[in-house]
Amino acid sequence: MPSALPAGDPVPEDGSLPESALAGVGERPFGIYVHVPFCTVRCGYCDFNTYTSEELGPAGGAPGASRTTYAEAAIAEVRRARVALGDVDVPVQTVFFGGGTPTLLSPADLGSVVAAIAAEFGLADDAEVTTESNPDSVALWDLEELRRVGFTRISFGMQSAVDHVLRVLDRTHDPLRVPAVVDWARQAGFEQISLDLIYGTPGESLADWETSVEAALASSPDHVSAYSLIVEDGTALARRVKRGELPMPDEDDLADKYVLADERFAAAGLGWYEVSNWAKDEASRCRHNLLYWTGGDWWGIGPGAHSHVGGVRWWNVKHPAAYADRLAAGLSPAHAREVLDDESRRVERVLLELRLRDGLPVSVLDATGRAAVARLIDDGLLTRHAERLVPTQRGRLLADALVRDLLP
Repeated sequence: MPSALPAGDPVPEDGSLPESALAGVGERPFGIYVHVPFCTVRCGYCDFNTYTSEELGPAGGAPGASRTTYAEAAIAEVRRARVALGDVDVPVQTVFFGGGTPTLLSPADLGSVVAAIAAEFGLADDAEVTTESNPDSVALWDLEELRRVGFTRISFGMQSAVDHVLRVLDRTHDPLRVPAVVDWARQAGFEQISLDLIYGTPGESLADWETSVEAALASSPDHVSAYSLIVEDGTALARRVKRGELPMPDEDDLADKYVLADERFAAAGLGWYEVSNWAKDEASRCRHNLLYWTGGDWWGIGPGAHSHVGGVRWWNVKHPAAYADRLAAGLSPAHAREVLDDESRRVERVLLELRLRDGLPVSVLDATGRAAVARLIDDGLLTRHAERLVPTQRGRLLADALVRDLLP
């Protein structure tokens, strides 16, 4: 089952935010994340807050636990968010539907949530509206309808192009489906198409990974994300590793695969802009994720979704039925929250902005961190561009050590 939520501090029943958080709302970038917690199959490596039909029971139960009525609960939270943020104008710059598999909901349902966001907040003229999708969860007509209801960007969970790797990951799609759905998305008029990859799966050779990288590039995506496999406690994959059925990912192997991907993506015209993300140009970067990484405001809709506004972070109750029940009772679905102090926010900036090609301002570091900069540049882990620090490829590979030196 998904990992437990942190304890945190109590949230007012109406979900109201402190005045300190509301100060500046509308002046900072603002996005909305919509969590859709449904999957047809639970992948063995996944610890996200997702549920299969078998886990939720018969359809038609509580609104949040039924695919057919889930949009109603999400829209109810959108309306609560509008009230909580007050009367200030807060145009939404990015909307991101993640999961789970959002495209297990109908395009009409997904579009109804987008329409509610537009009605309550207004969408910026150039708003980025993204949905994640599994390759086997959409056809051409679905993509055409998604485009019609306002989606501008789609991210397909490719993960691998090698059958035996997909089997270990419990992914159900045919690798040949990926180029087909990318082509359909182009026909449907999507402005940006992204592919997600995972490397380091037990049994995946370097040649297997090269096959996946080249297959992804053959579809000419605008954006690629490539993440190293993490064996999360409590997952089926972790249990298989513990029983000795599968080996743990090897750090040297992961590094070799990262370097291969980085070099192949660069050669194909995709430049890195975050440690695990590459785009063909600045317009193709995922603006929603950049909002996370640069400390913007966002409201997370859905069970288990996390939000952040003005230094206050909160997270919703985890189960879809509990989520819907709270909303139906006129209560905030928030489970708990934390108010970040100045030092916590500074530390988060170092952790996140050091992952970006745009870099971290030197001024964010304390005296000890600034004293380490020259040595890290000499060691080939950082470069300095004016007053910003940017990790080298080697620095990206050693990101944890880099942060430890700058945040002793």
